[in-house]
Amino acid sequence: MKPQGPRRLREDLIAQACLEAYGSVRHDGRLSDRALDFVLRQRKQLYSTERRAVAERVYALLRRQRLVDFLAEKGWKGFSTLATSKQDLVRLGIARMLEGDTADEVADGLSFKGDDAQKLKHVFDARAKLEKLSSLERFATEASLPDFAAQKLVEEVGDEAMEAAEAMNVRGPLFGRVNTLKATREQVMTALERDEVTVSPTALSPLGVLLETRTNVYSLDAFKQGLFEVQDEGSQLLGMLVDAPPTKVVDACAGAGGKTLQLAAQMKNRGELFALDVDARRLEELKERTRRADAHNVRVKAITDDEQALTPVSALVGQAHRVLIDAPCSGSGTFRRKPDARYRLTPESLAEHVAIQKKLLERFSPLVRPGGFLVYGTCSFFRDENEAVVEDFLGRHAEYRLLPAERSLGKELAEKTCRDGMLRLFPHRHGTDAFFGAILERKAK
Repeated sequence: MKPQGPRRLREDLIAQACLEAYGSVRHDGRLSDRALDFVLRQRKQLYSTERRAVAERVYALLRRQRLVDFLAEKGWKGFSTLATSKQDLVRLGIARMLEGDTADEVADGLSFKGDDAQKLKHVFDARAKLEKLSSLERFATEASLPDFAAQKLVEEVGDEAMEAAEAMNVRGPLFGRVNTLKATREQVMTALERDEVTVSPTALSPLGVLLETRTNVYSLDAFKQGLFEVQDEGSQLLGMLVDAPPTKVVDACAGAGGKTLQLAAQMKNRGELFALDVDARRLEELKERTRRADAHNVRVKAITDDEQALTPVSALVGQAHRVLIDAPCSGSGTFRRKPDARYRLTPESLAEHVAIQKKLLERFSPLVRPGGFLVYGTCSFFRDENEAVVEDFLGRHAEYRLLPAERSLGKELAEKTCRDGMLRLFPHRHGTDAFFGAILERKAK
């Protein structure tokens, strides 16, 4: 019997699903991951390759949305008069061309005929009109960032800004962190290869693996057995800053617990690791993850978001050897994974994040014992949320001082990943999401 090749993608079904998911994000304000999850659960007739194509095309359009809009509005005659669904179909086609598909391939897949097919072939002619914009607006449009965020990126990386933006506008790699409570990196790689996943060790994190085969990670035996967790390599380096001893450690913004599990492994399941969060639902997910990971030293505690927040852990005041604040932030460092977040971000919402971050440092710093560390981190490239927050805290707390990140990362790794003694990661430089981390020591009395 002649072996069958890969199934031909049913482009009409893919386009319909893309339009529904994208429309839900753009016009109804839903989060991209939830919109995609809803649409793909409803469309059970899609093959796995088609479901993957829907997700990749919707994310690609969201990453390039501002540039796509510019090209559509300036290069597609009569675009503004089209029905909303037709506008979105044009946007989808332009985004596919930006990803490398030819106009003929896109026209065939989206059933563009006659005049529409010709317009698609010439839509990139509108790129010349970018030159009429100011330098900032041109960069922001090409990068598909809000103007203020584009300006801040330029301030951070200077001449590397376009390279940095391009790195944020491609699909992020899939990283795993080895659960050292159950396996070594070599054992995890062997297990993944048995699952027919091409895998390699990460360049920076000694705990990481890069999964080069796109697959449903959560269905893999190695994942079900708790041998590894999905975690960006940059996030792993932030966790490494904590260097948690087997004593009393607090993860103050634990969420679903990615870094909590990393700290549990650092502590070799000894001591007490307190995982705190205001979201009880996410803490329930953490409990399930601790069981899969065989992390037995985690103490999960829900807290309130007010002056009574420390009540459940009042006995820890002045006693914790490490406190990690992986603070809620703009998420600008993860724009390639959550591209729609950039379009909801405003200077006002950024200021709100900064206020929360300062409040969290004030709230949880009393838990640290003299000689202990307060580790502050974000997944943001904005200085406002990073160095500026640390400087503000140190300016009001003489009992704390900044320690160089080299203390936890080692000299060689710190030289590759740090700036001014603090962890500073960018996608275009390190291949990770953008992360920041600082070690603040409470001075011994």
